[in-house]
Amino acid sequence: MTRHLGIRIEGIEVFAHHGVLPEERAAGQRFLIDVELAPSSDRACDTDDLADAVDYGAVAALVHARASGDPVDLLERLGELIAADLLDAFPVDRVAVSIHKPQAPMPVPFADVVVRVERAR
Repeated sequence: MTRHLGIRIEGIEVFAHHGVLPEERAAGQRFLIDVELAPSSDRACDTDDLADAVDYGAVAALVHARASGDPVDLLERLGELIAADLLDAFPVDRVAVSIHKPQAPMPVPFADVVVRVERAR
């Protein structure tokens, strides 16, 4: 039997001061972050034990801490930092981080800007 386990956390909300423009840095804005994780093991499916799982509460806390910390110019950089943190802190083989910036300064009407970074071991 082949089993594929994945974890998605959608819409981690952060108010932060990321951006290239001085007004973005000064005023700050709301960001939403989605993460997808491929755990290294599916053992938790059998044991029902948190010790064998990826604690998604701890994942969300790490993402929030990084995203609300020191500002960066580009979402690509923030996504890379979050992805590296997740690979370092949790038993996962792959991560994908999507950062939404719905209030990005754009010259035309738009619904959302999303930057996605994927990393694997």
